[in-house]
Order: sequence, then structure tokens, then C-alpha cells
Amino acid sequence: MTQTRYSTVAILLHWTIAALLVWTVLLAWQAEDLKGAAKIAVLQLHKPIGITIMLLTLLRIVWRFVKPAPPMGDHLKPWEKTLAKSVYGLFYIFMIAVPLTGWAMVSASALIQQYPIDMFGLFDWPAITPLYELPAELRHTRNEQLEDVHKLLAKVIIYGLVPLHILGALKHQFLDKDNELAKMIPFLAKKDPAA
Repeated sequence: MTQTRYSTVAILLHWTIAALLVWTVLLAWQAEDLKGAAKIAVLQLHKPIGITIMLLTLLRIVWRFVKPAPPMGDHLKPWEKTLAKSVYGLFYIFMIAVPLTGWAMVSASALIQQYPIDMFGLFDWPAITPLYELPAELRHTRNEQLEDVHKLLAKVIIYGLVPLHILGALKHQFLDKDNELAKMIPFLAKKDPAA
């Protein structure tokens, strides 16, 4: 029997990562307007959420090998399939790259010992030692460079990949009416009138 939707694990991972992504972006935007202790408090929450997104994305990739995605509909044009696969692939890359650059940025910060990546009070996520052990001036330069890269990659997700993904889902649901969205939101599945 052909698989018609994503597995429950894949669906849970998708929506958990999506919720965490929204949360961490909102925290980053909030931090932009803050200073001092208030800013640090917000960023101290932003950091473990980013690490969690990275770990869940890695788990999602592994799960995709264990339980492949349902096949794309035959009605889709080749360019639609290529675009969908490209967006999925880029999402995976960026959902790992953004937290990695954040982790590297924090590791190159002079404040890493005072404000480690506290994983929700459970344990401290380790700093990347080679970055932390750089001479102070070089470490500061690396920190600034990594912050620029982190913000740029985040913008690609926020202003590029997320809108493309949402627009694609809405197109399938409301223009094509092809049941593709039901693969990730099972209660949207159309009932077969012949059943």
C-alpha cells in the first residue's frame, strides 16, 4: 500500500521545529530592542532553543532515512517537484547551519564562561574550544564575523524559505486542491466519496 502521509514522528518533528523556529525568531527580534540584563535574559533563552532546533533537524534527517516521505503526487509538474525538493533540502541545511553559526558565535564570545549555553537548566552545552581559545582580539573578530553570518543565514530562512514553503502549501490546498497538505496535516485529507 502506498504511503499517503508523513509518519506521526515526522509530523511531530515538523511542527515542533516550526514552533521552536517561530519562538526563537521572535526572541531574536525582541533582543534587538533590549539592552543589558534584559537582552542577555532573552538571548539565554534563544540559544538553547537554537541548539534544540539543530538537534531535532538532525533527528528529522535520520528519521527520513528510516521512514521516507510519501511520494509526491504524479500530477505535479517537474519544476514543482524540483522546487519542493530544493526547498526541503535547503531547509535542512539552513536549520543546521544557523544554529551552528550561533553556537560558534557564542563560543567566540568573551562572555561564554559567564553566560554559557544553558540547556533549560539541565546542563551547559559545551563551547567550541578552538574558538574560545583564540587570542582575545582574534576571538572578538571571529565573534563579529560569525554574528554577521548567523544573521544572514537566519534571514534566508525567515524571508526566503519559510514564505516559499507556506506559499507552496497554500497553493496546493486552495488553488490545486490536490490533498498534498494533508500529508502533513492529516485532518485536512479529503474524504473519498466512493468510500
